[in-house]
This record gives sequence, structure tokens and C-alpha cells, in this order.
Amino acid sequence: MDIAKVTQLVGIFQPKGWLKNIADTNILETVLQKDGCAEIQLRLPFPSLDFEHELETKLAPKIMLIKGVDSVKWDIKLDIATLARCNDAPAIQGVKNVIAVASGKGGVGKSTTTVNTALALAKLGAKVGIMDADIYGPSIPLMLGVSESRPEAYDGNTMKAINAHGLAVNSIGFIALNDQAMIWRGPMASKALMQLLGETHWGELDYLFIDMPPGTGDIQLTLSQNIPVTGALIVSTPQDVALADAAKGISMFRQVKVPVLGVVENMSTHICNNCGHEEAIFGTGGVVKMAARFDTECIAQLPLHIDLRADVDAGIPTVAARPDSAFSAVYAQLANDIVSKMFFQADTISTEIPIKFS
Repeated sequence: MDIAKVTQLVGIFQPKGWLKNIADTNILETVLQKDGCAEIQLRLPFPSLDFEHELETKLAPKIMLIKGVDSVKWDIKLDIATLARCNDAPAIQGVKNVIAVASGKGGVGKSTTTVNTALALAKLGAKVGIMDADIYGPSIPLMLGVSESRPEAYDGNTMKAINAHGLAVNSIGFIALNDQAMIWRGPMASKALMQLLGETHWGELDYLFIDMPPGTGDIQLTLSQNIPVTGALIVSTPQDVALADAAKGISMFRQVKVPVLGVVENMSTHICNNCGHEEAIFGTGGVVKMAARFDTECIAQLPLHIDLRADVDAGIPTVAARPDSAFSAVYAQLANDIVSKMFFQADTISTEIPIKFS
């Protein structure tokens, strides 16, 4: 067996959606020979949908053509990289990467997108959490079915995040009484959110989603500047009024040097629950054009369907309630595209050692 040829073939392989090949991504650990079997060890720095399937179906047949190779065995370890932060904000204990999910206006499905994408990413093998930063309208507790839960004290200085469907979650909604309005001005609200974020024991997380309040005002700007964000995701519907506000969201993140991972077009089409007919009731093509104008992309198009609404109202988001559905497959692809794009567009890999909890 020619180990050098096997190594070369593996190195030049570029999985679908990757911006670099395996050699340039520096994930190949070793290539070993054992009784005609090429044992290939890879260390994957982000979850990648269908990665192993691609290796088996596209790369393994080519390796098998090398003289002396009778079989191929893959040893893939998921070792998620801690990417460089976009600002000088201190790291959150135990959290490797932070993804801000924002929208220019409310009612576009930002929180629904957040919970389903987070669950999809967890299904890919990552440790994931959600910080509900919508202080005036926290909806994450209800969507995850834990609205009656209350955080427990952890060590006298921090509170333990709530576990919901395998996600680590915290929200002002866990602390405020039911139906209590948070009548706080911007600076007070910003301070409360930063305190909630910093005084939560998240455990060890690969990704923490921050479900941002809608808009681009003082609270949003303060959070963007003071949270150690790795990348931002914008959610919008196709209507012009939503697109105008989404554009402001992109501009805000660009001004504070936070990379925009893409724009999610939510409610792209309405799917009739009775006959399955799809109709673009909010218009078509707007998100794609707006994203192109800002040199980013429409990273996913999600439908408007009664099941998506009913599932979050029941506290079991679609990815958890209907894991084999076409909707869950779209969220899985979205999760895959977010983390891969975030990895490849990161300027550097952080050398900071993540804090381990005893």
C-alpha cells in the first residue's frame, strides 16, 4: 500500500460546501496501514452533515483503486474549534463560540428559527445552548416547554442553565413572573442581560445561540459590542417592510465588525395543511436580492406551515417533534451551513484554552 498516495487523495478531497480541501483545513491526523486496510484518522473542527457518507461514497472508491488497499476505515473525532472572537469582549466561561440571531423587526420567526437550528446542531453532535436576550418578549422558555422552570443556584455566584431537549437555556422569562412586563430603559435592560449571560453556569458548550431582541437600537448595539460574538445570523420574511429592517441589522453588525453568516428567509412560502399547495404570500426574491446587495447570501428558505407553529406552541419544536420531517432536514442543512461558514470565514483559530469545569 502506498501511504503517500492515500494521504494525497485524502488531502485533495473537498467535501460539499467546504471552502477548502481536507489538507488545507488541516484535519487529517494519520493514515495507517493494517492488513490491507487504510485506516484514516480525521479530527473534525465543526459538525458536518453527511461528511462520513461523502467519504464513503466519493472518496473511499478512489482510495480502493490504489494497489494494496483492500478496504478503508474512517476514524472521525469531533473536536470543535474555538474560533477567534469578533471583539475584545471576555470569553464566556465554558463557551467556545457564540452565534447571534437577529432580526430587524419582530414577528418574522427569529426565535422559532433559533430553537430549531440549535436542536439540529445538537443532533449533529455539538453541545449547544440558547440565551434568550429578548428581554421584553422572551419566548424561548415557552417554545422549549420549560416556561415553569426556574434556574437553580450553582456555586453561590452563578445559576445553572435549564436543560431543555438537551440544550442549555437561560432567559429573563425564567426569572420574571408570568405576564409581568419588564418596564426597563435601554441601559438597564442591557446591563441585566449582560449580567444574566455572565452569571449563568452554561457547562461546556461548543455553540451558544443568542436570541437577540428585534431591532437595531441601544440594547442590540450594546449586546453586539459586549458579547464575544463569533458570527451573526439574520432572519427576515420576504416582505419589503421586513427586508428594510433586516438590512439595518446587517449594517449594524458590519459596523461593529461582526461577520454576518447569512440571511434566513423565513415564511418563504405558505404550505397549505390540507392540500399541500405552496404559495409565496409575502413575495419572492427579496431576501436573495437584499443579501446579494450586502455581499452575503440567503443561507436558507423556511416555509410557513401550521406544524411549525403548533410544535413550538406545544413546547416541542419541530426538529424534536418530527425529526424525520422535511422541515427538520432544512434546519439540519441550515445548522451545517452556519457552522461550516463560520469556521472557514474566521480569520484565526483562538489559542485560548476553554475553561473546564470541575
